[in-house]
Amino acid sequence: MNKAQLVEAIADKMGGRQQAADAVDAVLDAIVRAVVAGDRVSVTGFGSFEKVDRPARYARNPQTGERVRVKKTSVPRFRAGQGFKDLVSGSKKLPRGGEVAVKKAPKGSLSGGASATVKKAAAKKATAKKTTAKQAAGKTAAAKKTTAKKTTAKKATGKTAAPAAKTTTTAAKKTAAKKAPAKKATATKAPAKKSTARKTTAKKTSARKK
Repeated sequence: MNKAQLVEAIADKMGGRQQAADAVDAVLDAIVRAVVAGDRVSVTGFGSFEKVDRPARYARNPQTGERVRVKKTSVPRFRAGQGFKDLVSGSKKLPRGGEVAVKKAPKGSLSGGASATVKKAAAKKATAKKTTAKQAAGKTAAAKKTTAKKTTAKKATGKTAAPAAKTTTTAAKKTAAKKAPAKKATATKAPAKKSTARKTTAKKTSARKK
């Protein structure tokens, strides 16, 4: 049976030849892509497809008998399931044409196997780590911004306080300078009073002598 005959065999069940051909193509494409990626495709009651790595080895050319070195390669492998083996060996009877020869998958198995759950859990952990890293980065950035604002505010207050102190010191110096000449003036006035007193005493003595 080739692919065309397989499509014809399931055309009645799929509702038409085109639908059957699309179904066969989709199934085969999914199997090939999974095996190439290194995944194992297992169909309950039918078998499993997987990728097998063959190490480098020596082989013989069947025509010449010469020993030839074969490089390391990977090959696909199909292992028949136990139900398939039992039907082929005859230990179990093949069901009629209307029934399904392959055993149906148990409930819950079509929602995803253990590998799918593991992948989902790993994806969740990776997203959680990314979110925590983003939150930590945001917190550090906010802390840096607040510290920068505080330092700029301190610098600004220091700059404003310094001119105020300078203005107060200059004002104090000016007032001291203004007060200083007044004291000198009073000091110079005192000798003038003494000179007038001496003049009056001299006049009195001259009047007495006369």
